[in-house]
Amino acid sequence: MGEFDLIARFFTRPVRRAALGVGDDCALLSVTPGMQLAVSSDMLVEGRHFFADVNPAHLGHKALAVNLSDLAACGAKPLAFTLALALARVDEPWLQAFAGGLLALADAHGCELVGGDTTGGPLNICVTVFGEVPAGQALLRSGARVGDDIYVSGTPGEARLALDALRGRVALPPAGLAQLRPRLEQPTPRVALGLQLRGVASSAIDVSDGLLGDLGHILKASGVGACVDASAATDLLAASAHSIRDTGTFDTQTLMQCALAGGDDYELVFTAAPTQRDAVQAAAQASGTRATRIGRIEAAPGLRVVDGAGQALAQRFASFDHFA
Repeated sequence: MGEFDLIARFFTRPVRRAALGVGDDCALLSVTPGMQLAVSSDMLVEGRHFFADVNPAHLGHKALAVNLSDLAACGAKPLAFTLALALARVDEPWLQAFAGGLLALADAHGCELVGGDTTGGPLNICVTVFGEVPAGQALLRSGARVGDDIYVSGTPGEARLALDALRGRVALPPAGLAQLRPRLEQPTPRVALGLQLRGVASSAIDVSDGLLGDLGHILKASGVGACVDASAATDLLAASAHSIRDTGTFDTQTLMQCALAGGDDYELVFTAAPTQRDAVQAAAQASGTRATRIGRIEAAPGLRVVDGAGQALAQRFASFDHFA
């Protein structure tokens, strides 16, 4: 099967919103008047971002999900995406499953595949996603203000717990791993929550490298500091972990490290003024996503991590860095 036959068979679909999709040198997108275009790219590399034996349908899902998560953090509605795919060889069953997972998530979010590229080489997947947001309403990293509450969506740390189980670093019963593994391989992009947070949140970012590390990007961009209650986030993971254990409990330090620095959750960390607490919970309810208050923005620079009694923790929580 040649390159263009591969594209035609697995990745060519009629478009409804785009002016022009797959088949020409460029796709053409029409943006609604009064909207700004939100664009993000993410790359997944075999051995770095996923195991070689991962279910290809799950990999297709994740390849798009991590990009939709960026749109969610910006409060943008998905429009379209492109796919650049390097393949060591043409494996038709693998491609069928990969395309199925990719396009099922695309259909769920009304996001059209409009172009891309294929080439030979080690397995590498790069998606560029396009969304739209009303001019001036995008959620940015630079909007946090002193006194704002800090929230996280969902249950941070589940993806890292699944990863550690797959690596043999923690013990999970088969049923427990089956419950947590989708959080690693098929994350849920919080697009609906991001849309609901427009006009409510003052800043936002998605959790790809670790909760505290990604929050740090907000602090740097906004020129502020923060205090985070480690127990608020860890208790969420502890409750999840307890529900899947046959016996015993996880070490508290393990849970804390997973929750605060695990990465791969693709949840949202965001800030909002205390006067918006009811609005935040209304946004969470409307989107079917839990939002938990875990801290507060402060004037003093830096990030303080405390326990439930307000005592500072000496433990370091290093988030993922590709080049560290």
